[in-house]
Amino acid sequence: MNADLSLAGRTAVVTGAGAGLGRAEALALAAQGANVVVNDIGSAADDVVAEIGEAGGKAVAVTGDVGDWSMGDTLVSAAIDTFGSLDIVVNNAGVLRDKMLFNLSESDWDDVIRVHLKGHAAVSRAAAAHWRAASKAAGGPVYGRVVNTASEAFLFGSAGQPNYSAAKAGIVALTLSTSAGLGRYGVRANAICPRARTAMTEATFGEGTSPGGLDVMAPERVGSFVGYLASPAAEKITGQVFVVYGDMVALMAAPTVERKFTAADGVFSVAELGEQITPYFEGRDPHQTYAAYGVAALDDTGTSKH
Repeated sequence: MNADLSLAGRTAVVTGAGAGLGRAEALALAAQGANVVVNDIGSAADDVVAEIGEAGGKAVAVTGDVGDWSMGDTLVSAAIDTFGSLDIVVNNAGVLRDKMLFNLSESDWDDVIRVHLKGHAAVSRAAAAHWRAASKAAGGPVYGRVVNTASEAFLFGSAGQPNYSAAKAGIVALTLSTSAGLGRYGVRANAICPRARTAMTEATFGEGTSPGGLDVMAPERVGSFVGYLASPAAEKITGQVFVVYGDMVALMAAPTVERKFTAADGVFSVAELGEQITPYFEGRDPHQTYAAYGVAALDDTGTSKH
């Protein structure tokens, strides 16, 4: 393997790694030589550890809910105590509680925000504290990679997923903050918006294959990209958002200003706002938000979930 892609001697934590995307990511990292801390809430984590071991890799299972703040410290300690280092964090764990906004309960909201957003934050915070201390001890940058799991829902919204969409938007903001705050210590942080057929999304994506027989929505396709972002070859990549599925990796641009409105005398009145802004939107279908144009720019295969 190219040295810039090898993860030999590195240690990764992958949350939600008992199945689906997390499992594919854990296996991909192990295949590149990384030791893997496999986290999930149940015994499926042990199955993935066994699978990695059978392939000649090294892994340890840590069961528990990343929505519990202390789990971040537990996972970081497991990496260091078992393998001697922590180099890579892949935040993947999530749950779905799909409801229209008018049917959304408090628990529907809290469960999704807790596991997705708080779970990302808990592990990222613990890893950040470790890398900051390690950098200070070393007197310079260390090796750190964070790959967070967002969704196109953060950009375009999803009518039946207000909780999920909000959590994913928060994860992107968390990723940008992580990149900005930890770059001096050597940490690189990026977010992916994957589309993959897993137990969580089997109702969303129909069956499909591509040349070579690999399902076009196979989570292994995403796992390969995560392995790349975790590698030394991705040293210059940080604070970015990628859409990943099939044969495509799309780098998302930062938001741009579509149109600027300026008050003639320095302060807007309500009347002047109406005079300037209302005509700009005349003739538009109110359902044609910027999200509709963004979806069309990629394709029409549907909303991304992981």
